[in-house]
Amino acid sequence: MTSSTTPQVMIDVDHIYKRYGDFPAVEDISFQVYQGEVLGFLGPNGAGKTTTMRILTGYMPPSEGRVAIAGHDVFSESLEARRHIGYLPETVPLYTDMTVRSYINYQASLRGMNGAHKNARVDEVIGRLRLDDYADSYISKLSKGYRQRVGIAQAIVHEPDVLVLDEPTIGIDPIQVVETRQLIKDLGKDHTIILSSHILPEVSMICQRVIIINEGKVAAMDTPENLSSRLGGPDHLRVTVRGPMREVAAVIRDVPGVHTVDSNQTAYEGVTRFEVICRPGRDVRPQLAAAVVGRKWDLLELQAIGMSLEDIFLRLTTKEDMSANA
Repeated sequence: MTSSTTPQVMIDVDHIYKRYGDFPAVEDISFQVYQGEVLGFLGPNGAGKTTTMRILTGYMPPSEGRVAIAGHDVFSESLEARRHIGYLPETVPLYTDMTVRSYINYQASLRGMNGAHKNARVDEVIGRLRLDDYADSYISKLSKGYRQRVGIAQAIVHEPDVLVLDEPTIGIDPIQVVETRQLIKDLGKDHTIILSSHILPEVSMICQRVIIINEGKVAAMDTPENLSSRLGGPDHLRVTVRGPMREVAAVIRDVPGVHTVDSNQTAYEGVTRFEVICRPGRDVRPQLAAAVVGRKWDLLELQAIGMSLEDIFLRLTTKEDMSANA
């Protein structure tokens, strides 16, 4: 957020819990999403993502805590809050015996729209989702990708401030994936969006900030860049050396604090690029440089590199602890 004024909080999640009997599905989750922000919502299966999204959209109450959408409490002001929300669930509840236009028109009516404004908005949404050629086709005849577009259309037809999108590109072909990602970026100009996806590069491309939850709790919350810097940094190095690959790899591996070395990236003849992962909290760059130069090899690159979102996700949601092997 670069604006000099503080953006409006559109989603305010305040210490929510959800228990099923004695099982805590969600524990003490708090976050805010600002106007115009696209937030990635990540977690492994069973982490509490879907439960949290259902609480946000008013489908179920939390056991404790409060959620507000555009300043309206999701439960004490349910109807007003829902007017500000568009929801695309992972499995879109489409009426396949209706045409695209009649279905979107029906959804607009359910949202309280009527008259010329409703008709104009339905036409606008059909055009925006590139459904013009299928407007009078039965939904049962559509591909998975076009059904997904219809699902997005019903989520935005009433011009909500907030969109909650659960796995919007799952099961569609690569071309439609690219088009849907661009559509979400475009929607982010007019809406506040929470996007849940298992496709982590997709989240990196679309979202300004991510929340990773694990076992019902927030494990991390920041921009992808900041998470990469914070969790990567000197723990993850790129090293390029001119020298015999196997000998260089052995010398790097022997540097105290080095955990793993990937030496299968030959840049060009006689030069190899290594990916080196160090034990947490160990900056081995001075010792590594001394070891390579001391063997009279050419050290062409020694750079700390950020972790990918996949690496960050795995580090935060798996129980493996590299420090245990120190």
